[in-house]
Formats: sequence, C-alpha cells, structure tokens
Amino acid sequence: MQVNRGENLSINQTVSSTQAEMDFDTFQLKSHFWGRLTIWSVIALTLLVPSYLSFVLGYHPGWSTIISGFTAYAAIIMFVWVLEPISYYPVLGVSGTYIAFLTGNIGNMCLPCASVAQRVVDAEPGTKKGEITAALAISTASIMNAIILILAILSGSFILTILPESIINSLNFVLPAIFGGVIAQFAIKKPLFGVIGIAFGLFVNLGPVPRAFQTFVCILGTVVVCLLLEKIKKQEKSN
Repeated sequence: MQVNRGENLSINQTVSSTQAEMDFDTFQLKSHFWGRLTIWSVIALTLLVPSYLSFVLGYHPGWSTIISGFTAYAAIIMFVWVLEPISYYPVLGVSGTYIAFLTGNIGNMCLPCASVAQRVVDAEPGTKKGEITAALAISTASIMNAIILILAILSGSFILTILPESIINSLNFVLPAIFGGVIAQFAIKKPLFGVIGIAFGLFVNLGPVPRAFQTFVCILGTVVVCLLLEKIKKQEKSN
C-alpha cells in the first residue's frame, strides 16, 4: 500500500511538472501572438498620422528629404536596433521584451524594474520565474508611467514654471541614480560583480567604444566576466 502511494505521488508530481511546462509554453505562445499583434498595430498607428498629413492634406515633404533624414538617423542608431533586443532579452524574457519595446523607456525604466523585482523575489534571469517576474514588473511600471505621463502632460508646463532651476537641473541625474540603485542591489550580494559592472561602465564611457556599442559592450562584458568568475570558483571548489 505504501509503495502504491509513493508511486501515485511520483506520478502526480510528474503530471504537475508536465502541466506546468505546457502552461508556460502556452504562455509564451500567447506572448508571441499578442506581442506581434500589438507591436504591428502600434507601427501602423504611428505611420497613420504622417501618412494622413502627407497624402490627404498634401504636406508631403518629398521622398528625398525622408530618405536623407532616415539615413542620417539610422547611421547613428541602427546598431541599437539589433544590439538592444539581444542585450536586454536575458533579463526581460519573451513577454517582457514585447512589453518593454512596446512601451519604451527600456534602459531607464523597464530593465531596472525587472532587475530589481527579480532580485527581491530571488528569481534568476532567464528562468521561468524570472520571466514572469519581469513581465509583471514591467507591466506595473508601464501602467504607472502612463498615469504619470498623463498627469505630467496635463500639468507639466505649469509645474516646470514654478520649480526652482536647481531642481530642474537635478533631473539630469535621475537616470544615473536608477542604474546606481540597480548596481547596488547586486553589489550588496556580490560586491565583486558591482565592481566589474562599474569598471565596464567607466571603460565604455571613457574608452574608445562607439556610442552605438556602449550599452551592448557594458552589459555583455559584465555578464561574460561574472559568469567566467563563477565558473572558475566552482571549479576550484570541486578540486
């Protein structure tokens, strides 16, 4: 009787694990479906206004102007179109990547929120728990961002007129403060990782690294060096 109960328990655990795997696969499939649908919808809506102005109201500036403007912009930013999804994906996951690139503010809002949330709930990036955590954190941050933006748009001009100049100048330090807080979260647990991250940050900003590659080099370099150090540490312990 005890053997049967043990076998039943083992079977139930296997079924539960398989069901959880299927549920997560379904979640990712739906993420791909809704992610592609919403992003393509936003692209269409974004092109709707300039298309209306150009072809309905007759304010088309000419294809040469559009192509030259696009070429000048792409020459500076085109590498980011490829590097950012690759760099951010390990932390954001499938669903988080769709949400982050849909709402924007990835580097200064979505990525820090995802990283801090994963740190709080002890979820490793790249795992199922890490992806769900990132998706929930980014969704919450995006909703709050939309609410704050609406309030700022309605009252921003008035608020800026009454703020002292020193306060307005201090807003330039918001982004560095966010990244500093994220680094501190990881550095408290593993100070060496924090030192490596800061070292790469100084290198890409002060060294001969093109601006388009700075974020990619900083993130990839920090991750690779930290993983190598962890691998060396495990090998030393096993020996």
